[in-house]
Amino acid sequence: MMRLRWLERTLASLNRIARKRGRDSAPAHLTVGVDGEDAVLFFLLRKGYRVVARRWSSGEVPGDVDLIAWHGPVLCFVEVKTRTARDMTPAEAAVDDHKRNVLRRLARRYVRQLPQKTLPTVRFDVISVYLVPGQDREFEHFEGAFALSEGWQG
Repeated sequence: MMRLRWLERTLASLNRIARKRGRDSAPAHLTVGVDGEDAVLFFLLRKGYRVVARRWSSGEVPGDVDLIAWHGPVLCFVEVKTRTARDMTPAEAAVDDHKRNVLRRLARRYVRQLPQKTLPTVRFDVISVYLVPGQDREFEHFEGAFALSEGWQG
């Protein structure tokens, strides 16, 4: 755990330095999203997940998966939603039908390229992270937030 804390602090420091030097000129909403993904990466590692991909895209299907991780024998496709304030609409509400279908298509592509002959159990998680200035980070983890489509064939 000590090593994870050190890695997390080091990554945050490097990100701050890059921003101060102007090397990270991404729009503010994208920077917040990356900060949220960084926070969730370490959140999952602390929970015993083995993260195997970040911002994965197939090159053929539009979109990307924020994080892909193994939780024991279960392959998890994780969508991260980050907010800097709590308002009436929770962050996870942004994962609409369109986004769910994109994630399902990407999951099919990812699973097809795995070397194993049998399909793993697949789960879709949504994690809302609130990075409210002056407050501790808050995570809401929705395991199995939505299911595979009926026609899942791998």
